[in-house]
Amino acid sequence: MTEQSTPTLGFIGLGNIGAPMCLNIAAKHPGDVIAFDMNPAALAALDGTKARRAASLAELAGTADIVFMSLPGSAQVEAVCLGPDGLAAGQRRPSFIVDLSTTTVATARNVAARLAGLGVTFVDAPVARTAEAARRGELSIMVGASRDVFDRVAPYLRYMGSDITLCGGVGCGQVVKLVNNALVFEHTAALAEMMVLGQRAGVDPALLLDALSKGSGDSFVLRNHGVKAMLPRVFPAGGFPPEYALKDISYVSALAQDTGTSVAFVELAHRYYDAAARNGFGGRYFPTVIEVVDRNIGPVPA
Repeated sequence: MTEQSTPTLGFIGLGNIGAPMCLNIAAKHPGDVIAFDMNPAALAALDGTKARRAASLAELAGTADIVFMSLPGSAQVEAVCLGPDGLAAGQRRPSFIVDLSTTTVATARNVAARLAGLGVTFVDAPVARTAEAARRGELSIMVGASRDVFDRVAPYLRYMGSDITLCGGVGCGQVVKLVNNALVFEHTAALAEMMVLGQRAGVDPALLLDALSKGSGDSFVLRNHGVKAMLPRVFPAGGFPPEYALKDISYVSALAQDTGTSVAFVELAHRYYDAAARNGFGGRYFPTVIEVVDRNIGPVPA
């Protein structure tokens, strides 16, 4: 890939967030786009677009100049990048691999170092906001890279995101994403407690949220998770369940241990979402933690 050429973009992982990100790339990129998912049925999301389906990682690696990945977690990112059938296994490798997943900071830095030895530049660029924001191309993307690498990949990240932030070197994108998610999980559990408390003390939950939204207790979590999920008690399957929250919280705990930081609120949030997963709310949208509070079934004592 030369500075003047239009790169071929690859995309791996067509899940709840990955599919709309890939659709935005296919709609906005003037060059070729090639996509892969371990589940062939997921490729149906690309019907009617110009994106070409790859039959394997090897085929994608042999074609794409820049590869974007949206995968479940650290183990999958390491396997896709460095496994025996991964992106770096063949003679021809992408110039850049941009990871949109959420992983541990240690994984991002380790994978980046190993890929660098193979001539591949790795960028951690986890995303925040909702699936609807992904469909609109309005995600927040937190990037860990050098300034020159950021300048190379940022134009393509703008196909998917409206706010692209260079957070520091490799791994710093994951640091910011993990802090973001921890705050969301903590705040959602805290809001669940207060909604139940307010209702039991005689205040209508809808009135409570409306009043709080006009004061210093207002927040993104209140206006989105509180109003749209916790108030109507609607927690669909197929979104972001307590199990995913526990995965991200475990990554935050690992970072806290690595940096010698006390994170008592993170530990409390872990107990809440663990109680949700263990008591029949697994697989459902994570604000279902309010049911744990309302039914007096958690959190599990430390």
